[in-house]
Amino acid sequence: MTEQCDIAVIGGGPVGTSLALALRDSGLDIRVLEARPADAPNTDARALALSRGSRLLLDRLGIWNSIKGVSPIRTIHISQRHSFGRAMLRADEMGVPELGYVLSYPALHGALDQTLRRSGCTLHYGASVAQLQGESGQATLRYRVDGAEHALRARLAVVADGGRMLAERYPPEFHDYGQSAVIAHVASTAPQPGLAFERFTAQGPVALLPHGDGYELVWTAPHDKAREMLEWDDARFLRELHGHFGDRVGEFVAAGQRSCFPLGLRRAPQLSPMPHTVLLGNAAQTLHPVAGQGFNMGLRDAWELAQVVLDTGRAALGSTEMLEAYRAARRLDRAAGIRFTDSLVRLFSNDLPLLGTARGAALSALDCLPFAKHFVAKRMMFGANG
Repeated sequence: MTEQCDIAVIGGGPVGTSLALALRDSGLDIRVLEARPADAPNTDARALALSRGSRLLLDRLGIWNSIKGVSPIRTIHISQRHSFGRAMLRADEMGVPELGYVLSYPALHGALDQTLRRSGCTLHYGASVAQLQGESGQATLRYRVDGAEHALRARLAVVADGGRMLAERYPPEFHDYGQSAVIAHVASTAPQPGLAFERFTAQGPVALLPHGDGYELVWTAPHDKAREMLEWDDARFLRELHGHFGDRVGEFVAAGQRSCFPLGLRRAPQLSPMPHTVLLGNAAQTLHPVAGQGFNMGLRDAWELAQVVLDTGRAALGSTEMLEAYRAARRLDRAAGIRFTDSLVRLFSNDLPLLGTARGAALSALDCLPFAKHFVAKRMMFGANG
């Protein structure tokens, strides 16, 4: 038998879950299909850098106060290695209590997941979606749970799981930056709570995000170099990190488990590749972690889609007019966020002498011009739509 619903959300990660929570009181029949089993532990070691705007959205969803282990970012120190020039973004200068926050992916996902379970939305855990087809008037999904096949028709199908099932039919645009990110939790002798560092180097940026009693490290390097870094013992890793970053937080004395993932710009050419379907979050775009925009943009995707859905009658869900309204709502923020992140990587990941001098001058100018600081900080906190 084929079931019917208003909205099917493929992917029960933070972005898909946030969308479902934003629509929980709408009266719509919402189904969330999550491939992970209900009792599977979340072993994702990543830390997330949340913007001020994302915190406000999560507060509206009613889950912010239930997230454990959140560390604030009140100042961001931006510099480049072997060159003059630096800029400081401070929350008090921007008129906000914090610029952003650092928390673990499992802490955020767990809080969202628990709230969604109590929301009245229908969740199907262990649901592996094998087929999605957009048709006139509806989208049709086929998925498996415990070996049994199911079919579901939805007025609107939302892909929020990375979009792998659509990649063959609708190949995304992809640019390989030639970099991988090594991530780990590190401790130092002189930590500075509330102060985050973004340091640009010829091989890629390195970020230290204050979290708990230390920092979440994101160290980018060419692919081969990053894989080699995973093989270093802790003593060498800490020594090399100190030489690469400097002594602004003292000496590095401990490092947790390291992991590595490749970096690239992946962008779906269309946010709605088929009738009655729409892409969100990583299914729509995957960004370089510089400036920490990826998840924040995905959360804004979910919030904007929820507002468009609430402004649309049930009978018009997934219609051409509704999908165009969503694309229009996201056009400026999405394009500006992708361009901002991509430009930072391309401009700063090299050692060209003249460009290095220009970068240093630009950082110094940013530090001296309040209107420029406010512009950059506002984009980082709230996106291009403000």
